[in-house]
Amino acid sequence: MIIEKLIFYVFAAILVFAAARVISVRNPVHAALFLVLAFFSSSAIWMLLHAEFLAITLVLVYVGAVMVLFLFVVMMLDINLAVLREGFAHYLPVGILVGLVILAEMLMVVGRWQLDKNVVKTAVETGSNTEAIGKVLYTVYVYPFEIAAVILLVAMIAAITLTMRPKRQNKYQKPEQQVNVKRAERVRLVKMPAEPRE
Repeated sequence: MIIEKLIFYVFAAILVFAAARVISVRNPVHAALFLVLAFFSSSAIWMLLHAEFLAITLVLVYVGAVMVLFLFVVMMLDINLAVLREGFAHYLPVGILVGLVILAEMLMVVGRWQLDKNVVKTAVETGSNTEAIGKVLYTVYVYPFEIAAVILLVAMIAAITLTMRPKRQNKYQKPEQQVNVKRAERVRLVKMPAEPRE
């Protein structure tokens, strides 16, 4: 029991550190890598809670797909890091204020939050957390699940739209037009009077 608590505190500390680095580093690629570390740490915590399905889903979906898409968008946007560093100190007070407001909201919500006893009872009766999650997700929380799916779809479309660039106006050779060209279309003979010698 002491070992489990120790492992939990180690992974929780890594998770808090990685989450803090996600919002504090200046390089977006480094932020994405710290987010991957945060996902893995939370996945390990879920494994300690015997929620294997959620842990594997977090690794496969978020680390395997969402983070790859995020890194792809970051690399395609060609972000100028010098401009980002210039405005960091200017926006720091506003960022701290917004962070404190979000923290206060989270404390108010989490303070009154209680786990539904029927969910716990279902998970205990079935013995399988995957089956319990499926029953709860597609019955009690079906509308929030569909709203989250629509939000992820919009985010994916926005990421694809941001990475699309207009085609370059390159000129390509067309051999069929080069073969069928006539001298009168390409060459024009101009007669000019000769200049007198001085």
